[in-house]
Amino acid sequence: MSNRPFTHLDALESESVHIMREVAAECANPVLLFSGGKDSIVLLRLAEKAFRPGRFPFPLMHIDTEHNFPEVIAFRDHRVKELGERLIVRSMEDSIKKGRVVLRSETQSRNAFQSVTLLDAIAEFGFDACIGGARRDEEKARAKERIFSFRDEFGQWDPKNQRPELWDLYNTRTHPGENIRVFPISNWTELDVWEYIAREKLEVPVIYFAHEREVIRRDAGLLPVSHLVQPGAGEQAEKVVVRFRTVGDMSCTCPVASNAASVEDIIAETALTRITERGATRMDDQTSDASMELRKKEGYF
Repeated sequence: MSNRPFTHLDALESESVHIMREVAAECANPVLLFSGGKDSIVLLRLAEKAFRPGRFPFPLMHIDTEHNFPEVIAFRDHRVKELGERLIVRSMEDSIKKGRVVLRSETQSRNAFQSVTLLDAIAEFGFDACIGGARRDEEKARAKERIFSFRDEFGQWDPKNQRPELWDLYNTRTHPGENIRVFPISNWTELDVWEYIAREKLEVPVIYFAHEREVIRRDAGLLPVSHLVQPGAGEQAEKVVVRFRTVGDMSCTCPVASNAASVEDIIAETALTRITERGATRMDDQTSDASMELRKKEGYF
């Protein structure tokens, strides 16, 4: 037996592994959402702790906006191959071609429209529970949500109608058409995630670390120049040393100026920040104080 003391991370890991096993035991057809981002990377490690040496009792799924950073998609495919698990990919391009999603332009942010593709995938495969990496410290609407978040037959979330969660007892009953979104790391913070990545020696996409990138300054944020984002009137591209705290739609995900080139550097930097992850890096979450809550009521994860 190890003489290592039981730590805060051990307690978080134990709780999250218990939640994973609860989903596997109580839900008929769950799926784990894996994007290649740091939170879903932690979910994969927790699933390994819960179920290895056997296979995961659920597939992995990614709702691909087709606006993702190439480095993250490459990492996603590498990690899935390494694990030997099944990955389902459903693309928003298919939803657009079917007329299920209508955008103003190719460069418009697609984050808010992922719910359409997600709900269609849930219906296609009959998933009754989707395991995801949302955390309560990310954003105010996330802080309102339970670990087992119930959605009605339209995929909608009602913040006023949530089931109580007493100790570690969870009600997983659903009616036909209803769905559960499960957040095993809901009680974790961004700092917890990075400390766990350090402890478990987990690989993450390279864009989480400091690197030089061409950006433009827009609305008090930095936007990475790409085929989706080009300098507008009065804007000028410049090269800045940055890193990404979160990875999402390239059209609205902002890096932060940083020299943090290692996980240890990121931990030190994160310990000092007072701006939430989404508040600092997601322009589409800054349109109003209720942006995320409105999306979740429409089926967003």
